[in-house]
Amino acid sequence: MRIAVIGAVAAGTSAAAKARRNDEKAEIVVYEKDRHISYSGCGMPYYLSGEVEKAEALFPRDAAFFREKYNVGIFTEHQVTGLEPKGKTLAVTNLKTGQVFMDHYDKLIIATGAYAVAPPIKGLEQGHVFTLRAMGDMLAINAFIQAKKPKSAAIIGSGFIGLEMAESLHKLNIPIAIIEKLPQVMPMMDNDMAVHIQRRLEEEGIAVYTGATAQEITANQVLLDDGQQIPADFVLVSTGVKPNVSLAKEAGLDIGETGAIRVGTDMRTSDPDIYACGDCIEMFSSLTGKPVWYPLGTTANKTGRIAGDAVTGGSLRFHGVLGTSIMRLFDLSIAQTGLTQREAQEMGFRVSVSHIAKSARTSYMPGGKMTIKAVADKETGQLLGAQIVGTDGVDKRIDVLATTLSYRAKVEDLEHLDLAYAPPFSTTRDPVHYVGMVMDGALNRGRELITAEELDSAMEKGEKINIIDTRKPESYTKSHVEDAASIPHEKLRDACQALEKDRLTVTYCNSGTTGNAAQNILIASGFKRAYNLSGGESQYRAVREAGKQA
Repeated sequence: MRIAVIGAVAAGTSAAAKARRNDEKAEIVVYEKDRHISYSGCGMPYYLSGEVEKAEALFPRDAAFFREKYNVGIFTEHQVTGLEPKGKTLAVTNLKTGQVFMDHYDKLIIATGAYAVAPPIKGLEQGHVFTLRAMGDMLAINAFIQAKKPKSAAIIGSGFIGLEMAESLHKLNIPIAIIEKLPQVMPMMDNDMAVHIQRRLEEEGIAVYTGATAQEITANQVLLDDGQQIPADFVLVSTGVKPNVSLAKEAGLDIGETGAIRVGTDMRTSDPDIYACGDCIEMFSSLTGKPVWYPLGTTANKTGRIAGDAVTGGSLRFHGVLGTSIMRLFDLSIAQTGLTQREAQEMGFRVSVSHIAKSARTSYMPGGKMTIKAVADKETGQLLGAQIVGTDGVDKRIDVLATTLSYRAKVEDLEHLDLAYAPPFSTTRDPVHYVGMVMDGALNRGRELITAEELDSAMEKGEKINIIDTRKPESYTKSHVEDAASIPHEKLRDACQALEKDRLTVTYCNSGTTGNAAQNILIASGFKRAYNLSGGESQYRAVREAGKQA
């Protein structure tokens, strides 16, 4: 059997390696249009900042490695320009010589990945304007920075690559501006979590322009639609990627509703002898079963392995994805899994939302804090998704939550997880436990939450509200929710007797714990509509400050 693979980055090389492990007799040939194969695209920003010293660390395997270790022939700088499924033939162009030749296959694996897209901005063709998708992009950016020593930079787009590159350029002492067309940075997260990211960027002196559209790039500026002129003699366009499906379309393969190649759980396309994997395929959510497209390195490797197994008669099958991801921004870790609140509501879920602000370790051990936003289905109590922003312990918690999502856990299950504890690593009640306790209280025990946005909406409508600040008076004096009364927790039992019990009543503290205790007092005292402010005054303040800036 002759197996041909198109593409030799994460998915393609994983497919070829797995196919060889399963079948020693098969002929396996791989065509890759780039010079580099099997590279770590996720590491490119860290090379550009100097954190990764050698570019070769990101592409440690070459064609000779695969020939010697796997008996797989990889041909770099060879682009497949034609695919004829009926005859099972490929037209291949040698990009070094221009020669075109024909090849054939018994089974084909398409791993053509994705490509960077750019909005219609005048001046994109200039030499100081870049995208960052492939290893060649990274090397070109590095050469430009070394030769030109740019004095200012603009990053158009604020997704993963945009923010990681902001950190990298900041380490090179290049002043940076981030330009984002949408009203918030990190558009794949909910706004009430993105506010923490924007605040951290601004603390580092990075200018952030949200709700702004770049109209033109000149030699040393980016011109915005509102007339602002942003200094920039280096411009990175990081406005997203699309699946590379042109070859599949020309061959008549089915394309899914996300614009990527439709495949089954065995990575088989609409042609029984053609498989596809990696960033060019449509995936499905393991939570909802609906089609999704997540161009992530983890998923590319996973689907590549499945394709290589299936094409050689194996039984591996794809179980879906949650879109679990994490990134670093200075001292912040930013992570998410499952559905955002926005996505869940668009799908028709009636959602319950909580914000938990907790330390990663016990108070007497050094460590940072994190804010966890959890989203659950009010009807079933099932956890739907989580987002975390914090300086410590984020990776552990997002993986725990992703695992519980994979097994369709309910929020009440989180409190009972048997998680590891020792003071250097966690708290006796882990932040994940608190997510379960708070959301179980909101969904099943009458301890309902109100978000900053919901409270603001009620206030704007003129509803009469008892807002109770349960902190110490000195904390209230520093900052407090508008129209809140200072009634410390220890004085609430007596003071609440003078309040109207049928009125909407909201309690809060710094992060939510004491606010919940106060809420319990009110409920026991006969208050009918007692809510605790989700995430406390700290979350409310972050959302309000971001709203004022916008």
